Amino acid sequence: MSSSSSSVVYEGWMVRYGRRKIGRSFIHMRYFVLETRLLSYYKRKPQHKLPKLPIKSLHIDGNCRVEDRGLKMHHGHMLYVLCVYNKREKHQRITMAAFNIQEALIWKEKIEMVIDQQQGVVASDGNLAHSSSQQKVSLENGRKSSFSDHESLYSHEEEEEEEDNQRSLMRRTTIGNGPPESLYDWTRENDLGISNQGSLRIFEELQDVEYLARSCSRAMKAVGVVEASCEAIFQLVMSMDTTRYEWDCSFQFVWPRDLCYVRYWRRNDDGSYVVLFQSREHPNCGPQPGFVRAQIESGGFNISPLKSRNGRIRTQVQHLMQIDLKGWGVGYLPSFQQHCLLHMLNSVAGLREWFSQSDENLILPRIPVMANMAPPVSSKKGRTTQDNTMQTGLQMDQSRQSTMLDEESDEDEDQIPESEQETSTHGHDAPVKLPVLDEEDSDQIDVSGFSGNLRRDDRDNTRDCWRMSDGNNFRVRSKNFIYDKSKVIPAGKPLMKLVAVDWFKDVKRMDHVARRKGSAVQVAAEKGLFALAVNLQVPGTTNYSMVFYFVTKKLIPNSLLQRFVDGDDEFRNSRFKLIPSVPKGSWIVRQSVGSTPCLLGKAVDITYIRGPNYLEIDVDIGSSTVANGVLGLVCGVITTLVVDMAFLVQGNTYEELPERLIGAVRVSHIELKSAIVPVLGD
Repeated sequence: MSSSSSSVVYEGWMVRYGRRKIGRSFIHMRYFVLETRLLSYYKRKPQHKLPKLPIKSLHIDGNCRVEDRGLKMHHGHMLYVLCVYNKREKHQRITMAAFNIQEALIWKEKIEMVIDQQQGVVASDGNLAHSSSQQKVSLENGRKSSFSDHESLYSHEEEEEEEDNQRSLMRRTTIGNGPPESLYDWTRENDLGISNQGSLRIFEELQDVEYLARSCSRAMKAVGVVEASCEAIFQLVMSMDTTRYEWDCSFQFVWPRDLCYVRYWRRNDDGSYVVLFQSREHPNCGPQPGFVRAQIESGGFNISPLKSRNGRIRTQVQHLMQIDLKGWGVGYLPSFQQHCLLHMLNSVAGLREWFSQSDENLILPRIPVMANMAPPVSSKKGRTTQDNTMQTGLQMDQSRQSTMLDEESDEDEDQIPESEQETSTHGHDAPVKLPVLDEEDSDQIDVSGFSGNLRRDDRDNTRDCWRMSDGNNFRVRSKNFIYDKSKVIPAGKPLMKLVAVDWFKDVKRMDHVARRKGSAVQVAAEKGLFALAVNLQVPGTTNYSMVFYFVTKKLIPNSLLQRFVDGDDEFRNSRFKLIPSVPKGSWIVRQSVGSTPCLLGKAVDITYIRGPNYLEIDVDIGSSTVANGVLGLVCGVITTLVVDMAFLVQGNTYEELPERLIGAVRVSHIELKSAIVPVLGD
């Protein structure tokens, strides 16, 4: 792949992935060309002397998104899939895929760069300098490019792929939004025990958890160093062929047990991988005769690069597991639980041995394939299945051409877009004193009269309540961030004061909650204050909304916050940022949520409602399948969690720095049953 002219940003062969009307997937090799405002693909590499029309083109503007759709299976072959689409016209989309994650990441980075350049036409006051949403015909390099109408005829089948994912037992989904923080439970000396087993470091969480069954083990973690690259280890961990028996100790339970679980994974900016496990029920994955169905409460791998030693590539592998073995009498044999768990954690040693005995030049298949997972010899011991996917997959030929179907076909159908989690990286420097800014002192605001149905409680270890979170718990961009990306500082005091939190539920999504009679927004108006309401909308059979109300005396003219409030939606989407954190919760939830800043407008659909004295921000988490995956983990254990959230407007220029929080909140051990049905006005 390479750049070949001034207007072409990137080009090369990729896989065109789609789904036919009957629901079956297809893949074709196509030549993709990314220009400054256009993404197109062709059957063959276009020649400048003999220009050809592309099969399809997508106009790139500031409303476009690149969505990482994770791994997809096609006839036993695994693809890393990206979907590029326009948020305002979602039928305009192109889905592309790569055989390895590096190629997919390069394309994702290049397309996002072009999108960001188109967002650069936004003026400093938050208004568009000129429209960037017009559809145009490109005549650059002598190649005429236009939109193909027949490509969007199948948009009415948007839900087919998601239904197919539910039928498929080989689900692999990218979730999360950035590099995980340290494992809090494992760094508190009073809460862990450490031992060594076969040169592995073994950690055990000593803190008892009340909500887990007695038959559930304590969480344990094994840490070891493997002389292999992160990608090689990740692909071996994700593969389900017969080589798994050579390193995975999970197939050797003392008592017969089986598992049905899904694996979520993500790749971080530093090249590390996080793979998370979660037990699931599936109609095609019932308990096997003679086996007891165990349940994974928390588990996964953390695969991180280390500095090479003596020219050898080194990677740290952490394997955590907390499992409920089920069955009669298990809860009364804690030593047996620990024995079984230690046996599973020995997979880290298995990985190390597998790579130490492998040829250094051996290249693992870039596409893991499913193979018959039945044990090679009869055994009474248990077996572990990944979603019980005992299927036979086709071995991949080294030639990509051999995996293509109907290479000359014109059939290029589209699929439903999901959403992506944009991230930015940040470091942790020593505390820096914040400069004094000419903002209103939120402590002087009269908070009497404000109320929400979720109670405030500033004490520790309280349940079903909220409190203001310390701004210094969050790291934001410093004044010199544009010169040194690693410079971050404690956020300090927020610009606005959090005065109330509402916790609503209804059969439908709750929009524009500020119109509710007696809401904190209306109380703020009576007091002559400006209010900003953040409405986090959680989808489901029952829809939930958690609404945070922030107030200030007035907006400072020409400040970043004022330009955000009065700017257009494109400017707001490019700047509205959330910093999450889970100071208390299970390992798998903390890994899923992370603590990396997220530009919400690039990840989910947001509706902004500007009133005379307020701005309401309705964040539709249901618009993102990725976010829904995280919610699936969180909602099941929400009563066990303490969650911190900080909202801010991202600063991009020297004048807009350092960043300041709009506000921050901590919600503790929320009960779903405490939500109420609101009465919303017309």
